Amino acid sequence: MSMPRREVSRLVRVSACMTAPVWLVIPTFNEADGIDRLVRTAHAELRRATSRHRILIVDDASPDGTGDIADRLGAEMEEVDVLHRPGKAGLGQAYRAGFAVALSGGAEVIVQMDADFSHDPAYLPGMLRALDGADLVLGSRYVPGGGVTDWGPARRGLSRGGCLYARLVLRVPVRDMTGGFKVIRREVLETIDLSTVGSQGYGFQIETTYRALRTGFRVREVPIVFSDRREGSSKMSAHIALEAMRLVPRLRRSRHRGSRTVSRG
Repeated sequence: MSMPRREVSRLVRVSACMTAPVWLVIPTFNEADGIDRLVRTAHAELRRATSRHRILIVDDASPDGTGDIADRLGAEMEEVDVLHRPGKAGLGQAYRAGFAVALSGGAEVIVQMDADFSHDPAYLPGMLRALDGADLVLGSRYVPGGGVTDWGPARRGLSRGGCLYARLVLRVPVRDMTGGFKVIRREVLETIDLSTVGSQGYGFQIETTYRALRTGFRVREVPIVFSDRREGSSKMSAHIALEAMRLVPRLRRSRHRGSRTVSRG
């Protein structure tokens, strides 16, 4: 499928002159209520950690006007760019498209996070520091010091159970396999071949972390407290959860090889 003209022109502009070593990629769909505040908050936190960074909003043609707000942010803030995609095609595809833009824009480190404040931008400086001695840093709910707020018992059980299931079947030491708050070195993304990662949602998070582990990269979990979204509505669905559950045994049978190294703290 060919890219819409608007997306291609944005990609060419970014790769040509908007380079930075640290990129934050934020996929959005119907996040008009909170995207302005999130981007400004994340920008302030990133400035504490690095003098050169960019923020890329990847919008899947949100009908609520998120893309227009993102464009206004891009016009106002020098560090912000927007990638417009033709429609909602899944979280995994949004991240793959955003990572490609970041890599073409000189990224040595890419951060991924949700657009709804469930991932607190205040963790960004610490997670970037944690990359010292690691290749992939996971913001983890399930290591000492981490946690979840505003969830009922059923959702807590589903999340913990899903992470335990993935951990046991895949035989990896990572406790939070489904988390989406990550800091990733360029070499990891180039090595695990994102073009062959077809999963979405939780499955995308599981698969990228598992591939990093199986190819020998150093994965570190640092504690975060995950808060239920402050704005908008959840994108979680039974289909996304089922896809992740079915993916895990397929990954276990895959041919990816490599040592497993993980640290916590």
